[in-house]
Formats: sequence, structure tokens, C-alpha cells
Amino acid sequence: MSSQSPKYLRLKEEIVSWIAGGRYRPGDKLPSENELSDQFGLSRQTVRQSIGELVQEGWLSREQGKGTFVARLSGERKSAGGSRTVGLITTYISDYIFPSIVRGVEAALKDRGYRLLLSSTDNRKDRERESLEMMLSQGVCGLIVEPTRSAEGNPNFDAYMAMQYHGIPLLMINEQYPDLDCPCVKLDDEAGGHLATAHLLEAGHKRVAGFFKTDDLQGVHRMKGFVRAHRDHGVPVDPERIVRYSTEEKEERPRAALRELLRSAEPPSAIVCYNDQLAVALLDVVREAGLRVPEDLAIVGYDDSFLATATEIKLTSVEHPKAEMGERAANLLLGMLEGGPRHEEKGWVYAPSLAVRQSTVPSPE
Repeated sequence: MSSQSPKYLRLKEEIVSWIAGGRYRPGDKLPSENELSDQFGLSRQTVRQSIGELVQEGWLSREQGKGTFVARLSGERKSAGGSRTVGLITTYISDYIFPSIVRGVEAALKDRGYRLLLSSTDNRKDRERESLEMMLSQGVCGLIVEPTRSAEGNPNFDAYMAMQYHGIPLLMINEQYPDLDCPCVKLDDEAGGHLATAHLLEAGHKRVAGFFKTDDLQGVHRMKGFVRAHRDHGVPVDPERIVRYSTEEKEERPRAALRELLRSAEPPSAIVCYNDQLAVALLDVVREAGLRVPEDLAIVGYDDSFLATATEIKLTSVEHPKAEMGERAANLLLGMLEGGPRHEEKGWVYAPSLAVRQSTVPSPE
């Protein structure tokens, strides 16, 4: 909220952030008007206006002679209009596979008479917290979240607990934080990494490099599948051929690492990529080196996105259910909201499959 906003509005936002972040839980007593006035340097009238509006909106309740308390949002506040709105928080919204996931969620919600409220974290933990607080402030009745950098822990644990305190069901997609006990709809990424790598090993490749973004658990699991496939096929893994990188490094590190590998005494004859975006980016490095795909270097992508068939080299890629995943996630969440079958509440794990195209052929080795 801008510092130019009215003082009472800034105080309202502060109190809402306390509730959304779990600092104050349902039933907790808020500081008195005098205490808030002193803490924020505001007049009693300004504090009273902020508290009054939050009471009207269902965030707070007053008890005569006792004080002001945090209300439970799953009660009357939801019935006032938020009860048919489901929130969706993803790392990105408008690019790559995310529009398809969003369409799947939205289609399922529309079929059941619910609205969708979208938010993106841009793969930043601080923005994930902002999105969670916004969703709670908007009175969503349920929430679907793709965790941000899931391999780096969950600093927003208290905000997720605030959702639970308010009785708001939570479901995660693509991955989940290990410290949260909630359903998850995801692809078996370890099996996907294994499938991609085994495809190359079984074609005769012995020098396979893997490129994995490891600040999310999807990349960690895909890398585990890469290593396990080598072990299952009796092929040793050269540690120099495993390239790990973070979100901040994704533009430069994989390209630089591939250039170095291609100049080595025993360059890779095939590579497995974290996703199709990376595979397409590395195609440029291959062209720079004067090499051909698949004759000199085979490439496997991941997600079978529109990028897999957008270049002159059609990529072999591990398929991602995208819209179907979004639809399933929405229907499972609505089942939780409407008291559906509880055996499905653990979520769903998709088994991967491989779309084989011209970027992979048997090695000439």
C-alpha cells in the first residue's frame, strides 16, 4: 500500500497482514485501540475507523467489555461473497506451460459455479507471502498453490498455517513443501528423469550430460532419476556431466557449462534438460559449435510444451499433463470443499510418458 494512502487504510492492511501471516489467529485478542494508537502514532478516531471496517468485513469481532478478537474467516465472512472464489498461486502465469494449467483449473471451476483468483510469485519467496496474504484478504474459500523454490524450504510456513486456522483447504500442484500436510497433484519427476535418460542410454549413448535447476524439487527429483537410470543400466555417471543451476543462473550457467563440455576430450553425445525452455536455449550453443542435432548430439527436453515443436528440430520431451493437471487439482479441491470422497484427498501422481521426436536417434558409438 502506498504511503500516500489514508492512514486508516494503512492500519487496516497492517492488521490484515498480521492475521494472514499467522501472528494473530482466530480467537486471539487484538491490542486495544489505545495501544494501537500509541504503536502507530494515530488518533483514536483513525484506529476506530480501521477496526470498525474490519469488523464489518468479517476479519474481527467485538465482544462487549472484553475487546476485539480475530474472527474465523470460514464463517460469516465467506458467505458474504468469497465462498465461491478459489485462489491459484503459481510461480508464473503467462508463459511456458502455465497458461494451460490455469485454463484447466478455470474450466473445472466454471463448471461448478466457482470463480478463479490468480496470483504469480515470479518464483520469489517474498511474493509468495504477499500472494498468500492477498488471497486471505480476498476471502477465498480454497487455495491451489505451486510452491516457490520448493527445494529451499518454506519461510512462509506461518502464512500457510493461517490458512489452516481459518479452515481454508489447500492443495499443491507440481510439488509440495515437505512441512505441509496437504494433497498434491504432480508428475512423478524422478520417474520422468529416469525415462528421459534411459531412452538415451538404451539408444547406445554412454556419455550423457544432465542439466537440472535444483532450487525446486522438480529439478532435484529429475536429477535423481537421471542418476538412477545410469545405475540401472550399469553406466557410471561422470560428475562433470551433471550441471546444477539456480533460477538466477538459468540464463548463463547452463550455456557456459555446455560450451565447456563440448570442448572437452570426451564431449557428451546426448543431453537431458530440466525443461524444454532450456533445451531450446542449448540448441543455440550446439549450433555455435557447428554440431548437428541429433547426428552429433541428441537432446531430450521436459514438459512437452509448445516449444518442443516450435523449432526446426522437434524435441523428444517428457510429457506433462498441464491442463488435465489443472482440472484434476481444481476438482480435488472442490471435493474437499464440498465433502467429496476423502480417499482422493492425498492428491494424484501422474506417471510420465515420452514424446519421441527427431532430436534423439541411436548413437553412432
